Amino acid sequence: MATSNPPLKDDLDIVIPTIRNLDFLEMWRPFFEQYHLIIVQDGDPSRAIKVPNGFDYELYNRNDINKILGPKASCISFKDSACRCFGYLVSKKKYIFTIDDDCFVAKDPTGNDINALSQHIRNLLNPSTPYFFNTLYDPFADGADFVRGYPFSLREGIPTAVSHGLWLNIPDYDAPTQLVKPRERNTRYVDAVMTIPKGTLFPMCGMNLAFDRQLIGPAMYFGLMGDGQPIGRYDDMWAGWCVKVICDHLGLGIKTGLPYIWHSKASNPFVNLKKEYKGIFWQEEIIPFFQAISLPKECTTVQQCYVELSKHVKDKLGKIDPYFVKLSDAMLTWIEAWDQLNPLEAKKGNGK
Repeated sequence: MATSNPPLKDDLDIVIPTIRNLDFLEMWRPFFEQYHLIIVQDGDPSRAIKVPNGFDYELYNRNDINKILGPKASCISFKDSACRCFGYLVSKKKYIFTIDDDCFVAKDPTGNDINALSQHIRNLLNPSTPYFFNTLYDPFADGADFVRGYPFSLREGIPTAVSHGLWLNIPDYDAPTQLVKPRERNTRYVDAVMTIPKGTLFPMCGMNLAFDRQLIGPAMYFGLMGDGQPIGRYDDMWAGWCVKVICDHLGLGIKTGLPYIWHSKASNPFVNLKKEYKGIFWQEEIIPFFQAISLPKECTTVQQCYVELSKHVKDKLGKIDPYFVKLSDAMLTWIEAWDQLNPLEAKKGNGK
């Protein structure tokens, strides 16, 4: 039964990228039904997508994206789940939760259904502690606190921009690992949330993710992937690397751990290998690139940071492959699109 007054009901949108009917929402009905959904339909826009009755939603396909963004629609990926970031653009809410359509409700070790959205909200509404590691993990969780020796000056923490959830059943593996471990399943439920330390990157997965759109939204660009691009399946990771660098610079936190969802379907490892092939090589240079970036103190907004980051991408990564020059341009187009659809935020972002 749905909660009578769910948390952040009027302040949060649920963004779902899909190519199919959304029957999976029936399982999520007790947790999602009172929230607004933004569905981004990938692939053939003439195909009708069915949404179960009772949900409040808006649905956008490629025709809608082209109509709303015009020439700027080139920055939104096609035939890739990266299209979800269009939902971030058109949302007017403070918070976003995004989930894939092959992710179901998981159960905790006691057999109870996990309300993933509720846990994400809890993560986002509590501070992060990236400057000093607490060995009891999240000090704001029930039954936990800061341990002996934790500096009192750091206990207030900083705002949490991102809550990164995990998955039971099908792990989020790359294609080579899928191929050598085709039957491996994640059965470990770790009852923990932790802040990712400052200066540490992480592989962000977009299938169970929430973030404060007002704090970090303009950096949540899932890149140019899929149709017409030489790479796929790096969309969420690219966004995660950009977001982490900017969060570290602006004094924002990222949490990972709870909540878990049940990832029901493994994608084809041979198809994935074709999509990931170049990225597997490129990431060995991309990650040191992000590790070495230092944004100037003059960059005080997410937009300013992201524009600066795009310049570094063109200058440094453009030497690896022309794709990164194209990606750098798309990053700028994304910011222009963001400011176009969010003019009030744009004024704040430009310091006006």
